[in-house]
Amino acid sequence: MFEALTERLEQTFKKLRGQGKLTERNMTEGLREVRLALLEADVNYKVAKEFIEGVERAAIGRKVLESVTPAQQLIKIVHDELVKVMGDEQVELRMAPTPPTIVMLVGLHGSGKTTTAGKLAKLFRSKGHSPILVAADVYRPAAIDQLRIVAEQVQSAFFSKNNGVSPISICRQAVELAKRDRYDVVILDTAGRLHIDEQLMAELKNIKDAVKPTEILFVADAMTGQDAVKAATMFHADLHLTGVILTKMDGDARGGAALSIRRTAGCPIKLIGVGEKLDALEPFYPARMATRILGMGDVVTLVEKAQRTIDEEETQRLEEKIRKQQFNLEDFVEQLRRLKSIGPLDQVVSMIPGMPRMKDVQPDERDLVRVEAMINSMTVKERRNPHLIDGSRRRRIALGSGTTVQEVNSLLKQFDQVKKMMKNFAKLGKMKNIRRGGLQFMG
Repeated sequence: MFEALTERLEQTFKKLRGQGKLTERNMTEGLREVRLALLEADVNYKVAKEFIEGVERAAIGRKVLESVTPAQQLIKIVHDELVKVMGDEQVELRMAPTPPTIVMLVGLHGSGKTTTAGKLAKLFRSKGHSPILVAADVYRPAAIDQLRIVAEQVQSAFFSKNNGVSPISICRQAVELAKRDRYDVVILDTAGRLHIDEQLMAELKNIKDAVKPTEILFVADAMTGQDAVKAATMFHADLHLTGVILTKMDGDARGGAALSIRRTAGCPIKLIGVGEKLDALEPFYPARMATRILGMGDVVTLVEKAQRTIDEEETQRLEEKIRKQQFNLEDFVEQLRRLKSIGPLDQVVSMIPGMPRMKDVQPDERDLVRVEAMINSMTVKERRNPHLIDGSRRRRIALGSGTTVQEVNSLLKQFDQVKKMMKNFAKLGKMKNIRRGGLQFMG
């Protein structure tokens, strides 16, 4: 989502590299580029203005350490301001002191409320809770059936009523059922509209008054940019939202909603949807998102994802090989398989520091079969010592794998780039520094 913004910011910082110190002049020129980059990313004008002013206050007059370049210093300042704009700290979902916790999802048509309700139920189940999904949208055709199917997919309880029962009554009965049958989380999938109207808001207010929800979460499509921000602001004015869930964060939109919604609407982003699968819902961490926007990856999230799918002993073995620079083609293909199990490869790669800028190292899942075929066509000695693969060996590997010499060359080039990236990554500092934010090396 932030690819265009990341590239523009990198170009800006690149211009500052090599200059002796951070002066008011070169800093002002750099901030002009940053401001344009934010506006092009569909960030709210006032938010962009306040952001630049915050960076200026932090940068002007600040002494730059001898070991730090102007670009690095400005990156650190911009990172800190990005975190402030998006909300400083991660804000978790609240749980009711006495069950059930009632989560009311609101939003416009097409924002992904029903799918998000299922993702939320799956998230709660993974934490040991017993959620029940409630179909409170009695207007949209097939809305009840859609939520019922989603509930079956995530193995969650489901509650609905026949036509003619009001949404307020449905929600009230669902909460009573949850108390009786000990469901500790109630997720209300309310109706949306193509636009905000008095009837919609009146209904949502009545539901709120009837069941006293623990959380009122606005589900916003991140692809709609400032339209999502405006809608969130209006819903917040009437319902006093407790948070926002941004969907379709894996899309190719400009990302302005994620950077604007906290400051403009006044409520935190609590969760983000990062894919179509029902487990693709993640907590929103402002600091992690800031590092990704600045092209520095997101090691902490990557590690957390990996820990759910990769054996700890295997991880330690790989870490030892990287430290001793013994990473070979056998490890390369094995890690590609493991990365695929973590999530879509393009998303995973974007979390690795340095990788978003390495255009030749953007793995396509459709190419993984060819990569495995090429590596399987190598001898054990070649896999463990790639430098041995000369021209004649490359032709043999291509013939044996049904690929071309050019594809074998491309694979070896990618492998070399990954090894260089890992070597550079090791120089950035110890893992404990990365876990504290990954910016210590900037001073």
